[in-house]
Amino acid sequence: MRKLIRGLREFKDNHFPSHLELFEKLGMGQKPRVLFITCSDSRIDPNLLTKADVGELFIMRNAGNIIPPYGSLSGEGATIEYAIQSLEIEQVIVCGHTHCGAMNGLLKLEHLREEMPIVYEWLKLAEGTRRLVKENYSHLRSKELLEITSAENVLTQIDHLKTYPLVRSRLYQGRLNIYGWVYNLETGEVLAYDSVSHSYVPPQHQLVDDLPEPSLHTTDISDPLDSMVIN
Repeated sequence: MRKLIRGLREFKDNHFPSHLELFEKLGMGQKPRVLFITCSDSRIDPNLLTKADVGELFIMRNAGNIIPPYGSLSGEGATIEYAIQSLEIEQVIVCGHTHCGAMNGLLKLEHLREEMPIVYEWLKLAEGTRRLVKENYSHLRSKELLEITSAENVLTQIDHLKTYPLVRSRLYQGRLNIYGWVYNLETGEVLAYDSVSHSYVPPQHQLVDDLPEPSLHTTDISDPLDSMVIN
């Protein structure tokens, strides 16, 4: 706690005055560009990861970056509705990560029933992920299985997101884009799901119209996620 209080003092005395114009502008209202949905895991900092400034990301976090399907009365549903309808956000990122404790719990779901009954009920919202992984990836080793579970869960939650009438309407109008990311804790690498190749690729590959043509010899695939194909 002492460290946090020292941080408060440092923020108020130094950081805030040096960014006074930004904070004065934010005091008049917010206009974030992206709804960033990710895990509560302390090792993920969306603003640090993307180098986004204060006010640029509207962040929703919970265990396992889970999105309850439409019809469930939840803070997540209210956040999504507010972000898209009121704030008029047009970009949504669902970001999972490696070594996710929630996904590890999902793979051992029955063990949670007695010790953490609330977590057990919450993770049941990712049953689609658990069943898919159990029936299609049981041959993988534990580390690889956990990585594929995190990656598949991102897609499961995007499917849940698309059950919201507002989301479906904005997608139909071409006013909303949804991206699936996986963050690798060890390497700092972020990979994005590509619906054409059904695989996770470097996110800049999805912006080819805005970037120079990449060299065919610059990518060194050394991590399992780099070549992950999602069927």
